[in-house]
Amino acid sequence: MDKQIWLIGSGYMGIEYAKVLNDLDVNFLTIGRGAESAQAFKEQTGKEVVTGGLEAFLATQPDLPSEAIVAVGIENLATTTTALLNFGVKKILVEKPAIAYPEEIVELLNIAKQKEADVLLAYNRRFYASIQKAMEIIQEDGGLTSFNFEFTEWSHVIGTLKKHPAEHQNWFLGNSTHIIDAAFYLAGAPTQLQSFVKGQNQLDWHTKSAIFAGAGETENGALFSYQANWVAPGRWAMEFLTPKHRLIFKPIEKLQIQKIGSVAVDFVEGVDYTLDEKYKPGVYLQTKAFLANDFSKLCTLDEQNKALEYYKQIGGY
Repeated sequence: MDKQIWLIGSGYMGIEYAKVLNDLDVNFLTIGRGAESAQAFKEQTGKEVVTGGLEAFLATQPDLPSEAIVAVGIENLATTTTALLNFGVKKILVEKPAIAYPEEIVELLNIAKQKEADVLLAYNRRFYASIQKAMEIIQEDGGLTSFNFEFTEWSHVIGTLKKHPAEHQNWFLGNSTHIIDAAFYLAGAPTQLQSFVKGQNQLDWHTKSAIFAGAGETENGALFSYQANWVAPGRWAMEFLTPKHRLIFKPIEKLQIQKIGSVAVDFVEGVDYTLDEKYKPGVYLQTKAFLANDFSKLCTLDEQNKALEYYKQIGGY
């Protein structure tokens, strides 16, 4: 029998991963907690769930898996990943941002290095068809000259969601970094950054910050600016400028283009969105790359540790 993959978590993201794993025809075992989520998981994926939680499961001394995918709530990401590392799992894909609080990254990084394990973060937007096509165009055009992005969150909706306090109070880290990671994945990490943050205590569910603006330069020489206002209307968006084109992500899943000398904005032709429409966007190619040991597009713990320095600055953490 092929080695088994462990999928930790039977909630929404666990279901999305299971859909991909089923279609990739790989042998996997799902470990969850409660019976209710396990039943919903079975109804949508056709697979049973080992309930009772990871700690109880590990106590049975199961055979080591070839790899594990961690798809639990943000408050349990670091502890779950640590438990797997201590058990001896050497290859782990963990949902972004891998931690609930910035200070958790150091211990997680140290344990992964001590255990000589590969821990990769699932920033699935890196694998969007729109993002990959944009990267091709940017390279063909000779690189970026500038870009901008917005990460406005819908606080009127988010504030009403029943979430663990760690998820709400660290919403920027757990959610907004999805779009920021995508922006810097395309443009290179910032080497200069000036950030402004306002709105402390303006939102009772995210008391650190609510209004954001800033600018800087990346390692590839592209200038950038960003803004977000969580107490005003808005949405996620990105624009990347080359000497020939303006590439527009609004929504992020689709790529639009404006050619130099024209005011017309059109959707880019020839982009195959099939996988992003059949599965949660980016998850199929991300999972396939992880299983194939192709980590070139995946975010490592080291990269996330470095990114946290500017994430904290942008988010007011």
